[in-house]
Amino acid sequence: MMTTNNLLSSEERKAVIEMRHAMHREPELSNRETKTQKRIIQTMERFGLNGARTFHNTGVYIDIEGLASGPKRSIALRGDIDALPIQEDRDDLPYRSQVPGLMHACGHDMHASVALGTALAFHRMRNKFSGKVRVIFQPAEEAEPLGGRTVAEEGLLVGFDAAVGFHVDTDIPVGSFGACAGAATKSSEQFELKIIGTMAHGAESYAGVDAITIAGAFINEVQKVVSREMPVDDGAIITIGTIHGGDATNIICPSVVMTGTIRTSSPDRRSLLVQRVREVAEGVAAMHRGRAEFSSQSGEPPVVNDASMVERFRQIVIRSAGEDRYVQVKPSSGSDDFGFYSGCVPSIYFQFGSREPGNETGVHTPTFGASDKILIPTAELAIQYCWELLQ
Repeated sequence: MMTTNNLLSSEERKAVIEMRHAMHREPELSNRETKTQKRIIQTMERFGLNGARTFHNTGVYIDIEGLASGPKRSIALRGDIDALPIQEDRDDLPYRSQVPGLMHACGHDMHASVALGTALAFHRMRNKFSGKVRVIFQPAEEAEPLGGRTVAEEGLLVGFDAAVGFHVDTDIPVGSFGACAGAATKSSEQFELKIIGTMAHGAESYAGVDAITIAGAFINEVQKVVSREMPVDDGAIITIGTIHGGDATNIICPSVVMTGTIRTSSPDRRSLLVQRVREVAEGVAAMHRGRAEFSSQSGEPPVVNDASMVERFRQIVIRSAGEDRYVQVKPSSGSDDFGFYSGCVPSIYFQFGSREPGNETGVHTPTFGASDKILIPTAELAIQYCWELLQ
């Protein structure tokens, strides 16, 4: 049985559910969330919540200033709003995606709806708290240019005491919540590597420099950076995601292009890992008489949870939902640009469960889904948590 704290009015609850359905029916990709942005602004204005400001072209944030006397703390809460280029395969949902090839396969429709509920509740209760709540409806969590980077670069968290983020979790049962102190996700760097050799006829391989051979050697050697140079508890990952090269069966391939990602839970080892991948590429290429051209793009930092904020969250979950509803989650090998937030202010990134019969497949899959019934309890937990952070 899921409990709530009655922090949302019936009209606010209805708006939260309607927002989730509208976003799910009409998903928009990263950096293209124009209709979603407009829908969020119009919904807030319908409740008298005016003064929304835009950022990153398709993002929006709203400040709710408390009118009571007391501590003037400032809390930011993030709900991401972008969808994914995946064709939905859920005919059982009356609000299923109406846009071919796009769906909310990562739960951002729920995240944004929870954020909306938080904004509406604090607006209604503004006479009862002091300080400020900034609710950020952030675009482009899934793809560059990342909205979280813009939040940091434009100083949207300057002067804030804490930030709150969250994510649906298909490994946690419906009605349960979880978090972990320290690194909750890994950083992500994208790289491109071009191996340059020399073309020759396949019958005279000695006359050329085989870029495919060099690429194969690199793929084998680069994994030793993880197994022999990184601490085991770091969980570093180097992934080769694409590889392209060669035009004919009887020609020594003159060039190969590979792309991949580099992940680590340590902010301090991000640059070291990138450097070592570059050095291995250049060294392997030189050993085989070829050349390597390496470039990388810095992506999401690791999300690092403040231990005291996690403990406070645990206590609120136990108090409001029961001791059996709190789950000690494990760090994720994935990435989230909420890492830019946690790099600016003390932060928490918590999980809310969605697993139940019929909703068991993971995020980023065509059959991902989650029940509406988890929205209101999650929103009211977020409201309660932010309320206590303001004290």
